[in-house]
Amino acid sequence: MSLAVKKGLIDMDNPQLSIKQQCELLGLNRSSYYARPTAITAYDQKILNRMDEIFTEHPYYGNRRMMHVLRAEGFMIGRKKVRCCYQILGIEAIYPKMNLSKRNQAHKVYPYLLRGLEITGVNQVWSMDITYIRLKQGFVYLCAVIDWHSRYVLSWRLSITLQSDFCIEALQEAIANYGLPEIFNTDQGVQFTSNNFIVVLQDRGIRISMDGKGRALDNVFIERFWRSLKQEKIYRIDLISVKEAKDAISEYMEFYNNHRLHQSLGYNTPKSVHFAQEKKKNEVIEIPMDMMDKSCDLPTYPQAQPLQQNYI
Repeated sequence: MSLAVKKGLIDMDNPQLSIKQQCELLGLNRSSYYARPTAITAYDQKILNRMDEIFTEHPYYGNRRMMHVLRAEGFMIGRKKVRCCYQILGIEAIYPKMNLSKRNQAHKVYPYLLRGLEITGVNQVWSMDITYIRLKQGFVYLCAVIDWHSRYVLSWRLSITLQSDFCIEALQEAIANYGLPEIFNTDQGVQFTSNNFIVVLQDRGIRISMDGKGRALDNVFIERFWRSLKQEKIYRIDLISVKEAKDAISEYMEFYNNHRLHQSLGYNTPKSVHFAQEKKKNEVIEIPMDMMDKSCDLPTYPQAQPLQQNYI
C-alpha cells in the first residue's frame, strides 16, 4: 500500500482511534502523515528543465556525469541533488542493471514477446509509455499509444498524477477507435502492471508483452517518439499552464501523424501507412523495419513517483 493511500485512510474525526493509533495500525510513521510536500523553487525548476534537455540528448549520462555537465554550465549542484532530480523526472541512465523501471513487486510481470518478431502490418503490435512534460512552474505526465508498424499515435492523455486512470483511458480510446491489437507492449511500471489496466487487455484477448529488466530499447519506437516531441516542440516553447501543454501536444500530434515524413517509412507519414491497408483491402505494404536503427541515441523514461492528484 502506497504512502498516499495510507494517508488517505486516516480519519481525523474518528472518536475511537487517535491519529497516532491509526498510524500504528497502518504501519505509517506519524511524521509522514503530517508531512506536506514542498513546492519546487524557480531555481530547481530551471535545473530540472535543463537536465531534461541534456538527458534527452545523452540518455547514457549517470548522475555523476550530469553533475559535472551542470556545474560546467554554472549550476551549483551536488550528486545527491542530481539523484533527487532524476527521481522527480523519472529518468535513469541507460546501462544494463537489475531494475530499470519502478514497479509494484506484488504485480505479475509478463514476458517480452517482440524479440525477433517480424512486424508486417498495423494492429499487430501496439505499445504505451509515459514521459515527463515540463511547464514553466512544474510539470505534467503524458502517456501515448503507438502502432509499431505505422508509428501512428493512436491516443494520448495528459495528467498531473501518475495514477493508472489516464493510461487506462488512453488504452480504451485507442481500442474504441482502431480495433484490437494482437500484442500490447509496455514497460514494468506500476501503471501497466496494475489489475485495472491488465484486465482491459485480458478481457479482449490481447496478448500482453512487457520490457525486460535492463532492456532500455525494448519499447524503442515510442522512446524515439518522445525524443521527437520534445526536441521539435516542447523545448522550443515556454509552457505556462496545463491547458497550454495540452494544446501544444495536440498540435504536434496532428503534425506528427499527418504531415511528418519518416525515413523508416519510405518518407511516408504515419497516417498514410496506417490507413493504407484499409484503402487497399487485403494488399499489405511491406516496410522494412530496423528496430536497432540509431538505437544508441534513444532515451528511456522509467516511472517517477506520484506527486499530485487528478488527471486531465
